Amino acid sequence: MKITIIGTGYVGLVTGVCISEFGFDVTCVDNDASKIEKLKAGHCPIYEPGVEQMLRQNALAGRLHFSTDAVEASRNADAVFFAVGTPSSDDGEMVDLKYLHGAIKEITPVLKDGVVIIVKCTVVAGTTRTIMHMIEKMRPELKFSVVSNPEFLREGSAVDDFMKPDRVVLGVHDAHGRSVAEHIYRPLSLQSTPIRIASLEDAEISKHASNAFLAMKVTFINEIADLCEKTGANIIEVADIMGLDERIGDQFLRAGPGFGGSCFPKDTRALAAFARKAGAPQMLVEATIRINHARKIASAEKVIGALGKPEGKTVAILGVAFKANTDDIRESPALTIIEELLNKGINIRAFDPQAMTAASKMFPDVTWSPDPYEACENADAVVLVTDWNVLRALDLTRLKSIMAQPLMIDLRNIHRRKEPAKVGFTYISVGREIAEPSSEPTDLKGTRLTAAAN
Repeated sequence: MKITIIGTGYVGLVTGVCISEFGFDVTCVDNDASKIEKLKAGHCPIYEPGVEQMLRQNALAGRLHFSTDAVEASRNADAVFFAVGTPSSDDGEMVDLKYLHGAIKEITPVLKDGVVIIVKCTVVAGTTRTIMHMIEKMRPELKFSVVSNPEFLREGSAVDDFMKPDRVVLGVHDAHGRSVAEHIYRPLSLQSTPIRIASLEDAEISKHASNAFLAMKVTFINEIADLCEKTGANIIEVADIMGLDERIGDQFLRAGPGFGGSCFPKDTRALAAFARKAGAPQMLVEATIRINHARKIASAEKVIGALGKPEGKTVAILGVAFKANTDDIRESPALTIIEELLNKGINIRAFDPQAMTAASKMFPDVTWSPDPYEACENADAVVLVTDWNVLRALDLTRLKSIMAQPLMIDLRNIHRRKEPAKVGFTYISVGREIAEPSSEPTDLKGTRLTAAAN
């Protein structure tokens, strides 16, 4: 079986590499020649743990190939996955399908009978069916099938998510498309992965609905964190108690500066816009979008308020990727925070282990440092924005000794509440009381707690 992947972005590359790991002959296609040359040399153009090693192994085994020629790569393909970008439209809401439609038009003339078109892109309901009609119009004689196969990959853990998924969703139109898609994913079904067969529209909506629900969960816990700060409660304890309820679960209950990345912001906006157009407005999703934007602004204001008179002061921003284990800065809360601080006349020094190259192009006025300690030298405050492991292991005593003022604002609750305060920091986190230098948490009777407080 020969499989072609159109698009070697985050989704397409991970899909191609993992399917080649199943033993299939896979060709990944992209119109970016420099990216393809890099891939041919065994180098991954994105930072995603595990991908580069698997890429090299399968390329060496002769199962994984890379090309800039979509037509030739699709000519004899038994299945063609479409994983091209589906960015937001100019209005920032609907999905722009120009790359998907363009790729379909490019390869349809050479497709062979029996080919299965598998749409991996995140698209609104009805898109895959529209593609089917496009191909029918271009090639009335062609025998083909279409499948909607939404991805549920998390940046930073994409290989595990593909190889050990919660489920695989196959929206099918006919028996042949179902058979081929099931054959491709058979290695996963053999390890008891749920393979859910659905209609095209069911599969498409399931992706947007899943991401919107998780985005709402993040937004909900962020608002509860605000309540905790007002009442003296601890959001970590509250979320832990909530998560023990199996109906709720403990994932996506980490309070922070708001969600970002390539999926949640775009997908919530697309679902909201599509639903309004369909006459079924999604009020919870609409509120989630508004609240999340406000959350990023509020996180910046939290920093500004802690500084007192902010103008002319220096703040170290540690972490600019939207989450750990990725170099993706798309709609990262850090970008909003940096912009708001710069607008207040604050000097910014910043560090991120993977995302500085992209971020530095957006903020040339920021001083970018090769390590977190250099970023914090003579800073009036340090702000933890991304939960990188390297930031969890900071030497807090060393950090305090090089700063102008011992002020830490932890927007990811990386540290236990009393640890920075023990070495002299004023420690401000999310959904927890401020810890002043040398303070320790007490129980309701004022007795010092022996266990480390969250």
